[in-house]
Amino acid sequence: MVFSFTLVHNNKMTFHIITIFPAIFTSYFQESIIKRAQDEEKIKIKIYDLRDFANDEHKTVDDAPYGGGPGMVLKIEPIWKCVKHIRKNITKNGKMRIILTSAKGSEYTQKTAERLKGLDHIIIICGRYEGVDERIAEYIADEEMSVGKYVLTGGEVPAMVIVDSITRLLSGVLGNKESLVHESNVVEDIYDYPAYTRPESFREWKVPSVLLSGDHEKIRKWRKEKLNK
Repeated sequence: MVFSFTLVHNNKMTFHIITIFPAIFTSYFQESIIKRAQDEEKIKIKIYDLRDFANDEHKTVDDAPYGGGPGMVLKIEPIWKCVKHIRKNITKNGKMRIILTSAKGSEYTQKTAERLKGLDHIIIICGRYEGVDERIAEYIADEEMSVGKYVLTGGEVPAMVIVDSITRLLSGVLGNKESLVHESNVVEDIYDYPAYTRPESFREWKVPSVLLSGDHEKIRKWRKEKLNK
């Protein structure tokens, strides 16, 4: 079964997510900026249940590893069939990338999001960290990506991270243009200056006086100093 969160698509970016837990994405993708981006047809998100591409009546998508070892390994066959199905419905001139979420993949950064934002289609294969048949990485995926130096249960959360971080870079998605300019300029390291709002004083904890000064040059310098710490 394929879950599509938008009905109309006008040559904008489409995220294709392959997973064995399709329901995980429903809540996150139906809130906030991601929902608005879909409603405004800036992006399209399609979720593919890997079990729909299994060969047997039990919808088996994993098996014991050759050579022994703990856990189960995602099989190559259903993933290959699913990717083939997706590619069949993508125009040949569309720019596409296939990503396997993997604990051993290259680190996903803001710079990665910038690199990927110009694509027409991104296929994300959600790995299971008990194991994935290595031939998926070798012959199907264009690259393996990790969202951090830790192990997760599966690739669904990393897939959300990838969709979110790229979507907010697309033209017209963020309401505040300054937010986009700030984020796109901070590529190598994502740090932000401290932000404060009302009340000015709370339990004797005060907002820095420079932010109340109205002197925009002083404020700019203060923020730059905070970013460099």
